[in-house]
Amino acid sequence: MEEFRSAIPTNEGDLHVVAAAHHIVKALGTTKNLSDDLRKILIDLDAHLSKITSNIDIKGGTGFVDVEERLKQAERKIVSWESDRMMIWDSGPSKASEYLEAVDEIQTLIDGLQGLSVKGNRKQKELLQHAESVLQMAMSRLEKELIHILVQHRQQVESKYLSSHSTRRGVVYDESFVSVEDELTEETSCRNCSSDESDEYIVDLIHAHVIPDIKSIAKVMFTSDYRQEFCESFIGVRKEALEQYLSILGMGKLSIEDVLKMEWTSMSSKMNKWTRSMKIIFRVYLASEKRLCNQVLGDFGSFNLFCFLEISKATILCLLNFGEAIAMGPHQPERLLRLLDMYETLTDLLLDIDALFSDEAGSSVRIKFRELLERLGDSATAAFKAFGVAISSNESLYPFPGGSVHPLNKYVMNYIGMFPEYCNTLNLLLKDQHADVANPVTKPDYGQNVSLSTCPMACHLRSITSSLESSLHKKSKLYKDEALRHIFLTNNIHYMVKKVKGSELRHFFGDEWIRKHNAKFQQHAMNYERATWSSVVSLLKDDNPGSSSMSKSTFKERCKGFSVAFEEVYKSQTSWCIPDPQLREDLRISTSLKVVHAYRTFLGRNPTHIVDKCVKYTVEDVEKLLLDLFEGSPRSLRNSRKW
Repeated sequence: MEEFRSAIPTNEGDLHVVAAAHHIVKALGTTKNLSDDLRKILIDLDAHLSKITSNIDIKGGTGFVDVEERLKQAERKIVSWESDRMMIWDSGPSKASEYLEAVDEIQTLIDGLQGLSVKGNRKQKELLQHAESVLQMAMSRLEKELIHILVQHRQQVESKYLSSHSTRRGVVYDESFVSVEDELTEETSCRNCSSDESDEYIVDLIHAHVIPDIKSIAKVMFTSDYRQEFCESFIGVRKEALEQYLSILGMGKLSIEDVLKMEWTSMSSKMNKWTRSMKIIFRVYLASEKRLCNQVLGDFGSFNLFCFLEISKATILCLLNFGEAIAMGPHQPERLLRLLDMYETLTDLLLDIDALFSDEAGSSVRIKFRELLERLGDSATAAFKAFGVAISSNESLYPFPGGSVHPLNKYVMNYIGMFPEYCNTLNLLLKDQHADVANPVTKPDYGQNVSLSTCPMACHLRSITSSLESSLHKKSKLYKDEALRHIFLTNNIHYMVKKVKGSELRHFFGDEWIRKHNAKFQQHAMNYERATWSSVVSLLKDDNPGSSSMSKSTFKERCKGFSVAFEEVYKSQTSWCIPDPQLREDLRISTSLKVVHAYRTFLGRNPTHIVDKCVKYTVEDVEKLLLDLFEGSPRSLRNSRKW
C-alpha cells in the first residue's frame, strides 16, 4: 500500500479531501459485486485513511481534548455491553454495527496517537494506555461473540452422511468355521452400493447468513492485531465440532494400544466404521470446513490454511492412529476383507487428501497417509497368505457327521466369493508373488476370459482351492465307511463347483476347471454306488442264467440276504446328508435305476416263489424307501413304514 502512504496533510483543505475520500471508500466497500482482491484493497485503504484522519485531527489543532472526548464516547458504547447479558449479534444488525464502529474508532485513535512524531508526551501516553485497555476489553467481548455465533449457528450434518450401516456381515474365522453361512456372499455382494453417497458433497457447517458477521469480527480483530486470539477461538470451536462429529460416526479417540487390545468382533466393526468415516470426513466434512475457513479468512493471507490444518489435526491423527494400529496388528485371515476395504478407501481418497492439504504445511499429512496406504497393503498381502496357510494346516480329529459339506469348505468358498470385488486391488498386491504359487491342479484357461483366468488373483484362487481339496481328501480318510467317504467328497467337490459356477469366480477359474471338477464329483458318486450297492445287487444275480428259475431254497436265501443288506444300508444312509436338493435327487435316481431294476428282474425271473413270505419288500417298497436316503436324519424300517 505504498501509494497510500503520503505525507500527513495539515491544512483544512487537506482535511476535507481526506474525509471525502474516506467516505467514498466506505461507500464502495458496501458494494456486493466486488472481487476479493478489490475488496481487500478497499479494506486496507479504509484503515489507512482512518489513520490519516486521526493524525489530522490531532496535529491539526483539535488536540488531545478532542481525542479524549472521542475516546470516552467510544468507550461508553463498549462498556455498556459488559453488564448486558444479551449477546450483541443477537440484538440485531444495527447494534452489532454500532459496536464495531466504536471498536473501529478506538483503533483509529490508537493508530493516530502511535503515529505522532512527538514522543514522551504524558497526556499522549495516558490516552494511548486508556485506549489500548478499552480495545482489549472490546477484543475479549468479540471473542465471546465469535464463539457464541459459531456454536449457536452450527449446522447439523444431514443424517444421510451420518448413517454408517454396512451390507457386509462380519465374518468370523475360527477353528470350527461354524459361523459361516451360504447367504454370506449374497448379502455382501452390494458392499459398495452406498459408497458413493458421500462423494463430492460440500455442505454449510455454519448457517450462511452469519458468515458476514464472523468476517466482520475477523476484520476488526485482525486490524487490531488480535489475529492470534481470533484464530485460537475459531480453531477451538471448529475443532470441537469436528471431533464431536467423528465420535458420532463411531470413531472416538482411541490409542494404538486400545485398538490392539480389541476383540475381533469389535475391531471388525471399527474397521468398517473407519472406511465409512474416512469418506465422509474427507469428502464432506473437511471439504466443507476448508470452504468455511476460506470464506471467513480468505482475505487475510495464509491464515485460512493455518486454521484449517489446526482444526483438522486431532481428527486426522485419530484416523491415522487407528489405521496404523490395524496395519501393525497380527495378520489373521479374518482381517483380509476389512484390510482390503481400508486399503481401497484410502487409495480412493488420496486425490482428495492431496487437494485439501496441497500447501507445504499439509505435506506431512499427505506423506503419512501414503505411508499408511503402503502398510495396509503389506498387511492385506500377509493376511492373504495367512488365509492359505490356515486352510492347509486345518486338521480334524473326527469325521464330519453325515458326510455333508464341511464348514471349512463353506467358509473358504463363501470367503473367496467376495474376492472378485477386490480384483484390481488383489492383482496389484499379488502381482509380484503369483509366479511362486504352485498350481498343479489346474491349467490356465485360454478361452474367452483369458485375462481374468491368468491374472495373479486367479492363480492364487486356484492354489487356495487346491489346498482346500487336499484338506478335504485328508478329512475324508477319517470315515471308516468307504461309501460315506465318497459321499463326503461328492458333496464337497460339488459345492465348490456350484459356488464357482454361480458367481464371478467362474471367470477366474475358467471352464476347464469347472469341467474337471464336475467329472471329479461325478466319479465319487459312481464310486459310492459301487461301494454301497454292488454287494447288495450281487445277491440278486442268478448263478444259472440258462435255467428258467432258481430253487425255492436259493430264492428264499437270496431274498433274505437282500432284505438284510438293504435294511443295513437304509438304517445307516438315511442319516447321511446330501444338502443340495438336485444332487440328492440325481443320486437317488441313479441308485434307483440300478437297484430297482435288478430287484424287479430278480423277482420277474422267479414269479412262482413270490407268494412265499420270504419276499419282504415289493419293488414299489424298495423304490419308495430309496427316497428316504441322504436326508440327514436316521430312520429304521420299523418306524418308517407299516407293512
